[in-house]
Amino acid sequence: MAVFVVTGGAGFIGSHLVDALLGAGHAVRVIDDLSTGKRQNLDPRAAFIHADICDAGALRTVLDGAAGCFHLAAIASVQRANEDWAGTHRVNLTGSIAVFDACRTARIPAVYASSAAVYGDLGGAVAEETRPCAPQTAYGADKLGTELHGAVAWGVHGVPNFGLRFFNVYGPRQDPSSPYSGVISIFAARLAAGVPITLHGDGAQTRDFVFVADVVAHLQAAMARLATHPGACVSNVCRGQETSIRGLAETMAGLAGVTPVLQYGPARAGDIARSLGDPGRAIAMLGVRCGTTLAEGLGTLIQAK
Repeated sequence: MAVFVVTGGAGFIGSHLVDALLGAGHAVRVIDDLSTGKRQNLDPRAAFIHADICDAGALRTVLDGAAGCFHLAAIASVQRANEDWAGTHRVNLTGSIAVFDACRTARIPAVYASSAAVYGDLGGAVAEETRPCAPQTAYGADKLGTELHGAVAWGVHGVPNFGLRFFNVYGPRQDPSSPYSGVISIFAARLAAGVPITLHGDGAQTRDFVFVADVVAHLQAAMARLATHPGACVSNVCRGQETSIRGLAETMAGLAGVTPVLQYGPARAGDIARSLGDPGRAIAMLGVRCGTTLAEGLGTLIQAK
């Protein structure tokens, strides 16, 4: 049995990872400031430290004797970043450097959450890891900065690390009332309440949706790879299949057995028309793929409502 640390472990993705690690027989420590995470998401078997991710003392304590750190703590809201640019930067980039630095002291590897937001608008091209990154948001810029510091963490300080560029993750425990929520959790809540779904623009924008259980499998596989192939690397976490936002709403309504009421609002400034990832590197390096179909994942989510 190993001890693993999960930063942001009370959040949506983090709590699912905690469950999987505990289910595999590991001990888990969680550090979370509960700014968006919830204590009720956590299995009581996980040790919990309520602290800021930039708290060096808390990081040293929680990482002491651990076998590895999964770094998921972040502020993902574009609106929040626009309103509090410096504050979100402190969490999203300074916090990541603090984690890498603490892992250096503890001499353990780190697997961290990056994002498809690092790519920016590829003009309809498929997002491959070899493509130049040009993030259009502060969140994407900080995630790209985290990847660059990951290269420094390994090249200068010898900290093995693996960054995973999450595409559009969905699943149970994603709070539809939160500004951090993805479109699927919002649509599910509106369908359950019998209220109209608002599509921005014509709804033809496409996204690469990934079920949270597949994300968790990638996280675990990345940590296992670092044990045998230490270094610094990044890969996409995506299905390699795109779904339009309008098609998503119609599919979800069909699975829920209701007729959707769609209304159209103005297109959002900077909204990317097409977001589609290439999963090839993750399949080759980690030996895992996002095998949950959208219909399967949506069915699980709707049943959980």
